[in-house]
Amino acid sequence: MKLQHYINGSWTSIDDMNFIPVINPATNEEIAHVPMASKDLVNEAVAFAKAAQKKWALVPAPKRADYLFSIGQKMKEKKEQLAQILTKEMGKVIEEARGEVQEGIDMAFYMAGEGRRLFGETTPSELENKFAMSVRSPIGVVGLITPWNFPVAIATWKSFPAIVAGNCFIWKPSSETPIMAYEMSKIFDEVQLPAGVANIVFGSGGDVGTTLIEHPDVKVISFTGSTDTGSKVAELGGRHLKKVSLEMGGKNAIIVMDDADIELAVEGIVWSAFGTAGQRCTACSRVIVHEEVKAILEEKLLIAMAKMTIGNGADESVKIGPVIHKTALHKIHSYTQIGIQEGAKLLKGGMILTEGDLAYGNYYAPTLFTDVAAHSRLAQEEIFGPLLSLISVSSLEEAIEVNNSVKFGLSSSIFTKDINRAFQAQRDLDTGIVYVNAGTTGAEIHLPFGGTKGTGNGHRDSGIAALDVYTEWKSIYIDYSGKLQRAQIDTN
Repeated sequence: MKLQHYINGSWTSIDDMNFIPVINPATNEEIAHVPMASKDLVNEAVAFAKAAQKKWALVPAPKRADYLFSIGQKMKEKKEQLAQILTKEMGKVIEEARGEVQEGIDMAFYMAGEGRRLFGETTPSELENKFAMSVRSPIGVVGLITPWNFPVAIATWKSFPAIVAGNCFIWKPSSETPIMAYEMSKIFDEVQLPAGVANIVFGSGGDVGTTLIEHPDVKVISFTGSTDTGSKVAELGGRHLKKVSLEMGGKNAIIVMDDADIELAVEGIVWSAFGTAGQRCTACSRVIVHEEVKAILEEKLLIAMAKMTIGNGADESVKIGPVIHKTALHKIHSYTQIGIQEGAKLLKGGMILTEGDLAYGNYYAPTLFTDVAAHSRLAQEEIFGPLLSLISVSSLEEAIEVNNSVKFGLSSSIFTKDINRAFQAQRDLDTGIVYVNAGTTGAEIHLPFGGTKGTGNGHRDSGIAALDVYTEWKSIYIDYSGKLQRAQIDTN
Protein backbone atom coordinates (compact mmCIF):
# COMPACT_ATOMS: atom_id res chain seq x y z
CA MET A 1 0.00 0.00 0.00
CA LYS A 2 1.29 3.43 -0.97
CA LEU A 3 0.00 6.27 1.17
CA GLN A 4 -0.77 9.70 -0.24
CA HIS A 5 -0.68 13.21 1.14
CA TYR A 6 -4.06 14.80 1.82
CA ILE A 7 -4.06 18.42 0.67
CA ASN A 8 -6.99 20.75 0.04
CA GLY A 9 -9.54 17.97 0.27
CA SER A 10 -7.90 15.51 -2.09
CA TRP A 11 -5.06 13.02 -2.20
CA THR A 12 -1.97 13.72 -4.25
CA SER A 13 -1.12 11.41 -7.13
CA ILE A 14 2.38 12.48 -8.03
CA ASP A 15 4.18 9.50 -9.59
CA ASP A 16 7.75 10.44 -8.78
CA MET A 17 7.42 10.71 -4.99
CA ASN A 18 10.19 9.50 -2.74
CA PHE A 19 8.71 6.68 -0.62
CA ILE A 20 10.12 4.97 2.46
CA PRO A 21 8.80 1.74 4.02
CA VAL A 22 6.54 1.53 7.08
CA ILE A 23 7.60 -1.40 9.26
CA ASN A 24 5.51 -3.52 11.63
CA PRO A 25 7.69 -3.57 14.79
CA ALA A 26 6.25 -6.94 15.86
CA THR A 27 7.53 -8.70 12.72
CA ASN A 28 9.79 -6.19 10.91
CA GLU A 29 7.67 -6.71 7.78
CA GLU A 30 6.92 -3.85 5.39
CA ILE A 31 3.24 -2.96 5.63
CA ALA A 32 3.07 0.27 3.62
CA HIS A 33 5.13 2.94 1.91
CA VAL A 34 4.91 6.58 2.91
CA PRO A 35 5.77 9.52 0.62
CA MET A 36 8.32 12.08 1.74
CA ALA A 37 7.16 15.55 0.77
CA SER A 38 9.32 18.24 -0.72
CA LYS A 39 9.41 21.76 0.67
CA ASP A 40 7.46 22.92 -2.38
CA LEU A 41 4.62 20.57 -1.52
CA VAL A 42 4.53 21.91 2.04
CA ASN A 43 4.35 25.46 0.71
CA GLU A 44 1.50 24.44 -1.56
CA ALA A 45 -0.40 22.91 1.37
CA VAL A 46 0.07 26.07 3.45
CA ALA A 47 -1.24 28.21 0.60
CA PHE A 48 -4.40 26.11 0.37
CA ALA A 49 -4.85 26.18 4.14
CA LYS A 50 -4.43 29.95 4.27
CA ALA A 51 -7.07 30.47 1.60
CA ALA A 52 -9.47 28.04 3.27
CA GLN A 53 -9.03 29.54 6.72
CA LYS A 54 -10.48 32.90 5.72
CA LYS A 55 -13.80 31.17 4.94
CA TRP A 56 -13.57 28.68 7.79
CA ALA A 57 -13.18 31.44 10.39
CA LEU A 58 -16.54 32.87 9.26
CA VAL A 59 -18.38 29.59 9.82
CA PRO A 60 -20.20 29.83 13.17
CA ALA A 61 -18.39 27.83 15.84
CA PRO A 62 -21.39 25.52 16.49
CA LYS A 63 -21.38 24.65 12.79
CA ARG A 64 -17.65 23.94 12.93
CA ALA A 65 -18.40 21.74 15.92
CA ASP A 66 -20.91 19.73 13.90
CA TYR A 67 -18.03 18.42 11.79
CA LEU A 68 -16.27 17.22 14.96
CA PHE A 69 -19.41 15.40 16.08
CA SER A 70 -19.44 13.67 12.68
CA ILE A 71 -15.72 12.86 12.89
CA GLY A 72 -16.18 11.38 16.35
CA GLN A 73 -19.08 9.27 15.14
CA LYS A 74 -17.07 7.96 12.17
CA MET A 75 -14.19 7.08 14.48
CA LYS A 76 -16.63 5.27 16.75
CA GLU A 77 -17.99 3.26 13.83
CA LYS A 78 -14.45 2.36 12.71
CA LYS A 79 -12.97 1.89 16.18
CA GLU A 80 -11.94 -1.74 15.82
CA GLN A 81 -10.55 -1.25 12.32
CA LEU A 82 -8.51 1.75 13.44
CA ALA A 83 -7.26 -0.10 16.53
CA GLN A 84 -6.06 -3.06 14.48
CA ILE A 85 -4.18 -0.72 12.11
CA LEU A 86 -2.66 1.14 15.05
CA THR A 87 -1.36 -2.08 16.61
CA LYS A 88 0.08 -3.19 13.29
CA GLU A 89 2.04 -0.02 12.60
CA MET A 90 3.03 0.99 16.15
CA GLY A 91 3.12 -2.33 18.02
CA LYS A 92 1.12 -1.51 21.16
CA VAL A 93 -1.18 -4.27 22.33
CA ILE A 94 -4.69 -4.27 20.94
CA GLU A 95 -6.47 -3.29 24.17
CA GLU A 96 -4.25 -0.20 24.41
CA ALA A 97 -4.86 0.58 20.74
CA ARG A 98 -8.61 0.48 21.33
CA GLY A 99 -8.11 2.82 24.27
CA GLU A 100 -6.13 5.24 22.16
CA VAL A 101 -8.79 5.36 19.45
CA GLN A 102 -11.40 5.90 22.15
CA GLU A 103 -9.38 8.85 23.39
CA GLY A 104 -9.64 10.39 19.93
CA ILE A 105 -13.39 9.76 19.90
CA ASP A 106 -13.75 11.38 23.32
CA MET A 107 -11.72 14.38 22.19
CA ALA A 108 -13.91 14.85 19.11
CA PHE A 109 -17.10 14.95 21.17
CA TYR A 110 -15.54 17.07 23.92
CA MET A 111 -14.17 19.72 21.58
CA ALA A 112 -17.40 19.70 19.60
CA GLY A 113 -19.10 20.76 22.82
CA GLU A 114 -16.77 23.75 22.99
CA GLY A 115 -18.31 25.02 19.76
CA ARG A 116 -21.21 26.31 21.86
CA ARG A 117 -18.93 27.72 24.52
CA LEU A 118 -15.59 29.22 23.40
CA PHE A 119 -16.33 31.69 26.16
CA GLY A 120 -14.88 35.15 26.43
CA GLU A 121 -15.65 37.63 29.21
CA THR A 122 -17.76 40.70 29.71
CA THR A 123 -16.61 43.06 32.39
CA PRO A 124 -17.74 46.41 33.78
CA SER A 125 -15.98 49.40 32.30
CA GLU A 126 -14.46 51.98 34.59
CA LEU A 127 -16.07 54.69 32.47
CA GLU A 128 -19.70 55.68 31.99
CA ASN A 129 -21.57 54.57 28.88
CA LYS A 130 -18.86 52.17 27.81
CA PHE A 131 -19.03 48.39 27.24
CA ALA A 132 -16.02 46.05 27.58
CA MET A 133 -15.55 42.43 26.63
CA SER A 134 -13.00 39.89 25.41
CA VAL A 135 -13.45 37.17 22.78
CA ARG A 136 -11.40 34.33 21.36
CA SER A 137 -10.28 34.74 17.75
CA PRO A 138 -8.77 32.08 15.48
CA ILE A 139 -5.10 32.53 14.68
CA GLY A 140 -4.91 31.19 11.10
CA VAL A 141 -2.85 28.29 9.82
CA VAL A 142 -1.28 26.00 12.42
CA GLY A 143 1.40 23.33 12.06
CA LEU A 144 1.04 20.08 14.01
CA ILE A 145 4.04 17.78 14.50
CA THR A 146 3.15 14.50 16.21
CA PRO A 147 5.11 11.44 17.42
CA TRP A 148 4.88 7.73 16.67
CA ASN A 149 3.92 6.41 20.11
CA PHE A 150 0.35 7.80 20.07
CA PRO A 151 -0.26 8.25 16.36
CA VAL A 152 -3.92 9.27 16.62
CA ALA A 153 -4.65 10.41 20.20
CA ILE A 154 -2.06 13.19 20.31
CA ALA A 155 -3.08 14.38 16.85
CA THR A 156 -6.69 14.75 18.04
CA TRP A 157 -5.55 16.73 21.09
CA LYS A 158 -4.10 19.25 18.66
CA SER A 159 -6.25 19.19 15.54
CA PHE A 160 -9.73 19.14 17.08
CA PRO A 161 -9.33 22.31 19.20
CA ALA A 162 -7.70 23.95 16.17
CA ILE A 163 -10.74 23.06 14.04
CA VAL A 164 -13.42 24.23 16.46
CA ALA A 165 -11.53 27.49 17.08
CA GLY A 166 -11.64 28.36 13.37
CA ASN A 167 -8.13 27.47 12.22
CA CYS A 168 -6.86 25.30 9.38
CA PHE A 169 -3.92 22.96 9.94
CA ILE A 170 -1.02 21.14 8.34
CA TRP A 171 -0.34 17.87 10.18
CA LYS A 172 3.05 16.20 9.88
CA PRO A 173 2.75 12.75 11.45
CA SER A 174 5.72 10.56 12.27
CA SER A 175 7.06 8.62 9.30
CA GLU A 176 7.17 5.53 11.54
CA THR A 177 3.39 5.53 12.06
CA PRO A 178 1.75 7.36 9.14
CA ILE A 179 -1.12 4.96 8.40
CA MET A 180 -3.35 6.30 11.16
CA ALA A 181 -3.01 9.80 9.69
CA TYR A 182 -3.95 8.42 6.28
CA GLU A 183 -7.03 6.77 7.81
CA MET A 184 -7.97 10.05 9.48
CA SER A 185 -7.76 11.79 6.10
CA LYS A 186 -10.40 9.37 4.85
CA ILE A 187 -12.64 10.30 7.78
CA PHE A 188 -12.15 14.01 7.14
CA ASP A 189 -13.19 13.38 3.56
CA GLU A 190 -16.18 11.23 4.49
CA VAL A 191 -17.67 13.93 6.74
CA GLN A 192 -17.03 16.49 3.98
CA LEU A 193 -14.83 18.72 6.07
CA PRO A 194 -14.31 21.75 3.80
CA ALA A 195 -11.26 21.50 1.55
CA GLY A 196 -8.11 22.99 3.06
CA VAL A 197 -9.19 22.82 6.70
CA ALA A 198 -7.29 19.57 7.33
CA ASN A 199 -4.07 18.88 5.44
CA ILE A 200 -1.76 15.91 6.06
CA VAL A 201 1.77 16.07 4.70
CA PHE A 202 4.16 13.18 5.29
CA GLY A 203 7.89 13.69 5.40
CA SER A 204 11.03 14.35 7.38
CA GLY A 205 11.49 16.82 10.18
CA GLY A 206 14.20 18.54 8.17
CA ASP A 207 12.00 19.14 5.15
CA VAL A 208 8.39 19.25 6.32
CA GLY A 209 8.90 20.24 9.97
CA THR A 210 11.44 22.98 9.34
CA THR A 211 9.46 24.38 6.42
CA LEU A 212 6.35 24.64 8.59
CA ILE A 213 8.24 26.37 11.38
CA GLU A 214 9.88 28.87 9.03
CA HIS A 215 6.82 29.55 6.88
CA PRO A 216 5.50 33.10 7.47
CA ASP A 217 1.87 32.00 7.01
CA VAL A 218 2.03 29.30 9.70
CA LYS A 219 1.26 31.13 12.92
CA VAL A 220 1.35 28.32 15.49
CA ILE A 221 3.50 25.21 15.87
CA SER A 222 2.34 22.45 18.21
CA PHE A 223 5.01 19.81 18.73
CA THR A 224 5.14 16.58 20.72
CA GLY A 225 8.42 14.66 20.79
CA SER A 226 11.82 14.53 22.43
CA THR A 227 13.17 17.37 24.53
CA ASP A 228 16.25 17.71 22.31
CA THR A 229 14.15 18.14 19.17
CA GLY A 230 11.62 20.33 20.98
CA SER A 231 14.40 22.69 22.06
CA LYS A 232 15.39 23.11 18.42
CA VAL A 233 11.75 23.71 17.45
CA ALA A 234 11.50 26.39 20.14
CA GLU A 235 14.72 28.05 19.01
CA LEU A 236 13.73 28.13 15.35
CA GLY A 237 10.16 29.11 16.15
CA GLY A 238 11.31 31.95 18.38
CA ARG A 239 13.50 33.26 15.62
CA HIS A 240 10.38 33.51 13.45
CA LEU A 241 8.16 34.85 16.26
CA LYS A 242 5.87 31.81 16.26
CA LYS A 243 3.61 30.73 19.04
CA VAL A 244 5.18 27.36 19.89
CA SER A 245 3.54 24.72 22.08
CA LEU A 246 5.86 21.95 23.25
CA GLU A 247 5.09 18.64 24.95
CA MET A 248 8.32 16.71 25.39
CA GLY A 249 10.05 14.14 27.57
CA GLY A 250 9.50 12.72 31.01
CA LYS A 251 11.30 10.83 33.74
CA ASN A 252 8.25 10.00 35.77
CA ALA A 253 8.28 8.52 39.26
CA ILE A 254 5.90 6.65 41.52
CA ILE A 255 6.43 7.19 45.24
CA VAL A 256 5.51 4.23 47.46
CA MET A 257 5.27 5.17 51.12
CA ASP A 258 5.51 2.78 54.05
CA ASP A 259 1.72 2.92 54.62
CA ALA A 260 0.85 2.22 50.97
CA ASP A 261 -1.42 -0.54 49.71
CA ILE A 262 1.44 -2.57 48.24
CA GLU A 263 -0.73 -4.78 46.04
CA LEU A 264 -2.35 -1.72 44.49
CA ALA A 265 1.03 -0.03 44.09
CA VAL A 266 2.41 -3.06 42.24
CA GLU A 267 -0.52 -3.00 39.82
CA GLY A 268 0.01 0.71 39.19
CA ILE A 269 3.75 0.33 38.73
CA VAL A 270 3.55 -2.60 36.31
CA TRP A 271 0.96 -0.84 34.13
CA SER A 272 2.83 2.47 34.22
CA ALA A 273 6.31 1.09 33.62
CA PHE A 274 5.70 -1.71 31.13
CA GLY A 275 2.48 -0.80 29.32
CA THR A 276 3.18 0.30 25.72
CA ALA A 277 6.61 -1.31 26.36
CA GLY A 278 7.50 1.80 28.35
CA GLN A 279 7.11 4.01 25.28
CA ARG A 280 4.94 6.69 26.83
CA CYS A 281 6.06 10.15 27.82
CA THR A 282 4.12 9.45 31.06
CA ALA A 283 5.65 6.01 31.63
CA CYS A 284 6.98 5.30 35.11
CA SER A 285 10.76 5.03 34.88
CA ARG A 286 11.50 5.37 38.59
CA VAL A 287 9.96 3.97 41.76
CA ILE A 288 10.90 5.95 44.84
CA VAL A 289 10.17 3.55 47.65
CA HIS A 290 10.30 3.98 51.43
CA GLU A 291 13.07 1.80 52.85
CA GLU A 292 10.62 0.07 55.22
CA VAL A 293 8.70 -1.54 52.33
CA LYS A 294 11.45 -1.81 49.72
CA ALA A 295 12.00 -5.56 50.15
CA ILE A 296 8.35 -6.53 49.94
CA LEU A 297 7.76 -4.26 46.96
CA GLU A 298 10.69 -5.82 45.08
CA GLU A 299 9.39 -9.32 45.84
CA LYS A 300 5.88 -8.57 44.62
CA LEU A 301 7.10 -6.72 41.53
CA LEU A 302 9.17 -9.73 40.50
CA ILE A 303 6.15 -12.01 40.91
CA ALA A 304 3.98 -9.67 38.82
CA MET A 305 6.64 -9.30 36.12
CA ALA A 306 6.95 -13.07 35.79
CA LYS A 307 3.29 -13.22 34.76
CA MET A 308 3.57 -10.68 31.93
CA THR A 309 3.04 -12.00 28.40
CA ILE A 310 5.22 -10.56 25.63
CA GLY A 311 4.63 -10.77 21.90
CA ASN A 312 2.71 -9.44 18.93
CA GLY A 313 0.17 -6.93 20.19
CA ALA A 314 -2.48 -8.29 17.83
CA ASP A 315 -2.74 -11.32 20.12
CA GLU A 316 -5.44 -10.59 22.72
CA SER A 317 -3.50 -12.49 25.40
CA VAL A 318 -0.35 -10.37 25.05
CA LYS A 319 0.21 -7.53 27.51
CA ILE A 320 3.56 -6.15 26.28
CA GLY A 321 4.36 -5.59 22.63
CA PRO A 322 7.56 -4.63 20.78
CA VAL A 323 9.44 -1.36 20.82
CA ILE A 324 9.21 0.77 17.72
CA HIS A 325 12.45 -0.16 15.89
CA LYS A 326 15.92 -1.66 16.19
CA THR A 327 17.50 1.68 17.09
CA ALA A 328 15.19 2.00 20.09
CA LEU A 329 15.89 -1.60 21.04
CA HIS A 330 19.63 -1.03 21.20
CA LYS A 331 19.26 2.31 22.98
CA ILE A 332 17.25 0.61 25.73
CA HIS A 333 19.83 -2.14 26.04
CA SER A 334 22.62 0.44 26.32
CA TYR A 335 20.93 1.76 29.46
CA THR A 336 20.99 -1.71 30.97
CA GLN A 337 24.74 -1.66 30.48
CA ILE A 338 24.94 1.83 31.96
CA GLY A 339 22.99 0.69 35.03
CA ILE A 340 25.32 -2.24 35.61
CA GLN A 341 28.39 -0.02 35.19
CA GLU A 342 26.96 2.48 37.68
CA GLY A 343 26.59 -0.24 40.31
CA ALA A 344 22.83 -0.72 40.29
CA LYS A 345 21.58 -4.25 40.95
CA LEU A 346 19.80 -5.94 38.04
CA LEU A 347 16.91 -8.02 39.42
CA LYS A 348 15.19 -9.10 36.22
CA GLY A 349 15.34 -8.71 32.44
CA GLY A 350 18.06 -6.66 30.83
CA MET A 351 18.12 -8.45 27.48
CA ILE A 352 16.91 -8.32 23.90
CA LEU A 353 14.45 -11.18 23.40
CA THR A 354 15.23 -13.51 20.49
CA GLU A 355 13.40 -16.76 21.26
CA GLY A 356 10.89 -18.13 18.78
CA ASP A 357 8.74 -15.56 17.00
CA LEU A 358 10.19 -12.80 19.16
CA ALA A 359 13.34 -12.97 17.06
CA TYR A 360 11.48 -11.41 14.14
CA GLY A 361 10.43 -8.30 16.04
CA ASN A 362 11.86 -5.67 18.38
CA TYR A 363 11.29 -7.08 21.85
CA TYR A 364 13.00 -6.12 25.07
CA ALA A 365 12.54 -7.97 28.33
CA PRO A 366 10.82 -5.95 31.07
CA THR A 367 13.74 -4.90 33.25
CA LEU A 368 14.00 -4.07 36.94
CA PHE A 369 16.98 -2.47 38.68
CA THR A 370 17.23 -1.82 42.40
CA ASP A 371 19.66 0.14 44.60
CA VAL A 372 19.74 2.85 41.94
CA ALA A 373 21.41 6.11 42.93
CA ALA A 374 19.07 9.08 42.60
CA HIS A 375 21.56 11.14 40.58
CA SER A 376 22.81 8.33 38.33
CA ARG A 377 22.22 8.38 34.59
CA LEU A 378 19.79 5.51 34.97
CA ALA A 379 17.67 7.63 37.27
CA GLN A 380 18.03 10.93 35.42
CA GLU A 381 17.83 10.26 31.67
CA GLU A 382 14.76 9.37 29.63
CA ILE A 383 15.03 5.79 28.34
CA PHE A 384 11.64 5.28 26.62
CA GLY A 385 11.50 1.56 27.13
CA PRO A 386 10.48 -1.14 29.65
CA LEU A 387 13.25 -0.41 32.14
CA LEU A 388 12.42 0.48 35.75
CA SER A 389 14.67 1.76 38.53
CA LEU A 390 14.01 1.44 42.27
CA ILE A 391 15.38 4.20 44.51
CA SER A 392 15.20 3.89 48.29
CA VAL A 393 14.33 6.84 50.57
CA SER A 394 13.60 7.29 54.28
CA SER A 395 10.92 10.00 54.26
CA LEU A 396 8.28 11.75 52.19
CA GLU A 397 10.41 14.89 52.06
CA GLU A 398 13.33 12.92 50.60
CA ALA A 399 11.00 11.21 48.12
CA ILE A 400 9.72 14.55 46.85
CA GLU A 401 13.26 15.88 46.57
CA VAL A 402 14.31 12.84 44.51
CA ASN A 403 11.24 13.14 42.31
CA ASN A 404 11.98 16.80 41.58
CA SER A 405 15.71 16.25 40.96
CA VAL A 406 15.31 15.40 37.26
CA LYS A 407 15.14 17.92 34.41
CA PHE A 408 11.66 16.78 33.40
CA GLY A 409 8.29 17.44 35.04
CA LEU A 410 5.46 15.60 33.34
CA SER A 411 3.79 13.08 35.66
CA SER A 412 4.25 11.83 39.22
CA SER A 413 2.39 9.59 41.62
CA ILE A 414 2.23 8.68 45.28
CA PHE A 415 0.75 5.63 46.97
CA THR A 416 -0.21 6.41 50.56
CA LYS A 417 -3.20 6.06 52.90
CA ASP A 418 -2.27 9.24 54.78
CA ILE A 419 -4.39 12.18 53.55
CA ASN A 420 -1.85 14.66 54.91
CA ARG A 421 0.95 13.07 52.89
CA ALA A 422 -1.26 13.00 49.81
CA PHE A 423 -1.97 16.73 50.01
CA GLN A 424 1.65 17.59 50.75
CA ALA A 425 2.76 15.55 47.75
CA GLN A 426 0.26 17.02 45.30
CA ARG A 427 1.41 20.49 46.38
CA ASP A 428 5.17 19.89 46.28
CA LEU A 429 5.68 17.46 43.36
CA ASP A 430 6.98 19.59 40.48
CA THR A 431 5.05 17.98 37.63
CA GLY A 432 2.15 19.00 35.44
CA ILE A 433 0.21 15.86 36.41
CA VAL A 434 -0.01 14.28 39.87
CA TYR A 435 -1.76 11.03 40.78
CA VAL A 436 -2.63 9.74 44.23
CA ASN A 437 -2.97 5.95 44.57
CA ALA A 438 -2.75 5.40 40.80
CA GLY A 439 0.09 5.12 38.29
CA THR A 440 1.65 7.89 36.25
CA THR A 441 0.00 7.13 32.93
CA GLY A 442 -3.28 8.19 31.44
CA ALA A 443 -5.00 11.54 31.30
CA GLU A 444 -8.67 12.40 30.98
CA ILE A 445 -9.25 14.50 27.88
CA HIS A 446 -11.09 17.32 29.66
CA LEU A 447 -8.06 18.17 31.81
CA PRO A 448 -4.85 19.91 30.66
CA PHE A 449 -1.99 17.63 29.61
CA GLY A 450 1.61 18.80 29.83
CA GLY A 451 4.45 19.43 32.22
CA THR A 452 7.08 21.66 33.74
CA LYS A 453 10.81 22.19 33.22
CA GLY A 454 12.21 20.16 30.30
CA THR A 455 8.83 18.63 29.57
CA GLY A 456 7.18 21.73 28.14
CA ASN A 457 7.10 25.47 27.71
CA GLY A 458 3.92 26.34 29.60
CA HIS A 459 1.26 25.40 27.03
CA ARG A 460 -1.04 22.42 27.41
CA ASP A 461 -2.67 19.88 25.13
CA SER A 462 -6.19 18.63 25.88
CA GLY A 463 -8.89 20.25 27.97
CA ILE A 464 -10.03 23.84 27.62
CA ALA A 465 -6.39 24.92 28.03
CA ALA A 466 -5.70 23.60 24.52
CA LEU A 467 -7.89 26.36 23.11
CA ASP A 468 -5.37 28.91 24.38
CA VAL A 469 -2.84 27.50 21.91
CA TYR A 470 -5.14 27.97 18.91
CA THR A 471 -6.83 31.28 19.73
CA GLU A 472 -5.84 34.85 20.38
CA TRP A 473 -7.60 36.98 22.95
CA LYS A 474 -9.19 40.12 21.52
CA SER A 475 -10.36 42.89 23.87
CA ILE A 476 -13.27 44.94 22.54
CA TYR A 477 -14.49 48.32 23.84
CA ILE A 478 -17.69 50.03 22.72
CA ASP A 479 -18.00 53.62 23.87
CA TYR A 480 -21.53 54.96 23.44
CA SER A 481 -21.04 58.13 25.51
CA GLY A 482 -20.73 60.37 22.48
CA LYS A 483 -17.52 61.91 23.77
CA LEU A 484 -13.83 61.06 24.00
CA GLN A 485 -13.08 59.20 27.22
CA ARG A 486 -9.46 58.51 28.11
CA ALA A 487 -9.65 55.70 30.64
CA GLN A 488 -7.29 56.27 33.56
CA ILE A 489 -6.73 59.90 32.65
CA ASP A 490 -10.41 60.79 32.93
CA THR A 491 -11.17 58.56 35.92
CA ASN A 492 -8.80 60.42 38.28
